[in-house]
Amino acid sequence: MTYRIQKNWVLPLLLAGLMACSSSRQAATVPAVAAPATPEGYKLVWQDEFGQDGKPDSAGWSYEYGFKRNQELQWYQPENATVRDGVLVIEGKRERVKNEFYDPSSEDWRKNTPYGEYTSASINTNGKKAFQYGIIEVRARIDTAMGLWPAIWTLGVERPWPANGETDIMEYYRVQGQPTILANAAWAHENKRAAWDERKIDFAHFLRKDPDWPGKFHVWKMDWTQESIRLYLDDELLNEVDLNQTLNPDGFNPFHQPHYILLNLAIGSNGGDPAATDFPRKYEVDYVRVYQRE
Repeated sequence: MTYRIQKNWVLPLLLAGLMACSSSRQAATVPAVAAPATPEGYKLVWQDEFGQDGKPDSAGWSYEYGFKRNQELQWYQPENATVRDGVLVIEGKRERVKNEFYDPSSEDWRKNTPYGEYTSASINTNGKKAFQYGIIEVRARIDTAMGLWPAIWTLGVERPWPANGETDIMEYYRVQGQPTILANAAWAHENKRAAWDERKIDFAHFLRKDPDWPGKFHVWKMDWTQESIRLYLDDELLNEVDLNQTLNPDGFNPFHQPHYILLNLAIGSNGGDPAATDFPRKYEVDYVRVYQRE
């Protein structure tokens, strides 16, 4: 999609307030939410309301550990994911940790980097909960500070990436230096690393509608049928993916298989340079709900 920079005299003021909003919201309380309103013709098949303080429920969630992808700066560890006061809190910290897999002779950055300078958490339902078609709904409050890359996404259970298929229900990071909300899908391509159907929306679009947007919880939704994937933010359609077009070179459609859910807070890489950002930072998830047709 074509990236657009909106020219408006209020834009500099809105973006200047972005950091202040993301910082001041840390102490804000979580607004009460009504009981799940099941979409007509669907039934609630799985949910996590994060109602029990402590660690995320191990019946549904597992952790990634160490350095993982995109040459991001964070070391993933379970300690940075905690449930408290009805919310999953994924915390990004500036702290040095030793790379347990360090090998100076390796050509893999995940092994030849001796220390991580930041920590965070990435949790997923792989091997525990997977879903094919239906509605996935996540209510979350993202941190929009420089250097952060929060995400809600899915991966197919079969085949390696990108042939397994990836859906980015939500990503927030910098595109050409500008804060951006993304809604994407990826699959295998014959000549490129991956084929993408992506939508990039200038974050100023949301700030113009609500200057206090960073301090509030919002609802991201994936509406998935055999024909399409529609990605929404607060009921605004961001992207519609035609699943007739998402074929791998061998003819396999990775969106016609079950997918599992991932929630993570990356630091650095596409998120930008976090050096001037105060830490710790918080990415908060109020609930995850999955509906399927009756």
